[in-house]
Amino acid sequence: MKAKQKPVFNKRIFWDVNFEKLDYDAKSNFVIERVFERGDVEDIRLCRRYYGDEKVTEALLNAKYLPEHRMHLASAVTGKPLNKFRCYILRQSNPELFPY
Repeated sequence: MKAKQKPVFNKRIFWDVNFEKLDYDAKSNFVIERVFERGDVEDIRLCRRYYGDEKVTEALLNAKYLPEHRMHLASAVTGKPLNKFRCYILRQSNPELFPY
């Protein structure tokens, strides 16, 4: 079996870690969450191609945090309702201050 080619994500997504030493397989949940949090459409496409939709869905459903607009994107991409996402449930139980 041929090894999957490692995707080349935009380095700005991983601005706070050593990008060259990032282990895509050992840190798969971190990579998937970060790509969905900060990546563009092409980054997300590469992520889904590399990990497969089942792994991406599992990682996103268990993510502790995603910005609200990215939760909606993750819901659309995975076909799962918002209330199945851990980050959505956590946000509901800990609402932010009312914005003035």
